[in-house]
Amino acid sequence: MSLRAELRAFHADFMGQVPAEIAAAMTQADLDLSATGILDRALKAGDRAPHFTLPNSTGGVMSLAGAIKDGPVVLSFYRGGWCPYCNLELRALQKALPDFTALGASLIAVSPQTPDESLSTAEKNDLAFAVLSDTGSSTAKAFGIAFDLAKELRPIFTKFGQALPDRNGDGSWMLPLPATYVIDRDGIIAFAYVDVDYRNRLEPATIAATLAALARRKVA
Repeated sequence: MSLRAELRAFHADFMGQVPAEIAAAMTQADLDLSATGILDRALKAGDRAPHFTLPNSTGGVMSLAGAIKDGPVVLSFYRGGWCPYCNLELRALQKALPDFTALGASLIAVSPQTPDESLSTAEKNDLAFAVLSDTGSSTAKAFGIAFDLAKELRPIFTKFGQALPDRNGDGSWMLPLPATYVIDRDGIIAFAYVDVDYRNRLEPATIAATLAALARRKVA
């Protein structure tokens, strides 16, 4: 089953259980966020990727500059381990990891969670790639994809045990748009996928195809 099919199946099941007023609030929040023009501000293919150095889930740190020395980087921004859509995406990326590494690329996932939360996410999903903590969302801001969760949704998140200030450890309700960037060794973004609708994610096969195209260009 494709990632898209998994996401749609989960969403259909979820929407069959959630109260209508909560579903309506989520839909309206997406529309309001789109109207802010955040997609226009998000970095795109051809832009230079901002430098970052972030803590990983095991007590170390990792930088983009260090990672791209070894080859292209697939950079995936996700909301957090509390997000079922994110977990489906992370597991799909893990399955595709051998394809990425065979093409000379590394995979990095970034969320605003604390390192402890990132470790839990990595362990729960059996992730064998770097999972970094962007506390304060400074990196997401640099990529133009950070936003404050709608005030109408905050009580809903809290009710379900997902108060973001607790998860992120910085007192904020900030999240990144789900986004995937393929960054070449020169630090330029070769491919960018950003979506206001958190239920949509990029298929790993598209990432692999992008990496293959980069490899062919290098040979040519």
